[in-house]
Amino acid sequence: MVDETADDAAAFGLALPQPERPADADFEVLPDNWPIVQMFLRLQTQWRTAMNGLVGLDYGGVEWLLRLYEVEDPRSLLEGLQVMEAAAIVKLNERAK
Repeated sequence: MVDETADDAAAFGLALPQPERPADADFEVLPDNWPIVQMFLRLQTQWRTAMNGLVGLDYGGVEWLLRLYEVEDPRSLLEGLQVMEAAAIVKLNERAK
């Protein structure tokens, strides 16, 4: 997935500060995991939050996207999403403190 945030901001005449990327920012995704990563990125606006930070993904939104994209094995994809979700919750809530 391509991040077009800077291009979108430029269209409105805004310049966004560019964060420094650590040398190890690139990583490889195994082909079997690529559909999970793509779905996780599609779900970026489907987070449930509480006073103490992120709680988890809105599974109603997850179900809707699984149906929309006609996922053949939704159970397997959901299990992979849950692994990513758990790791993201720890990291994102850690950064928010």
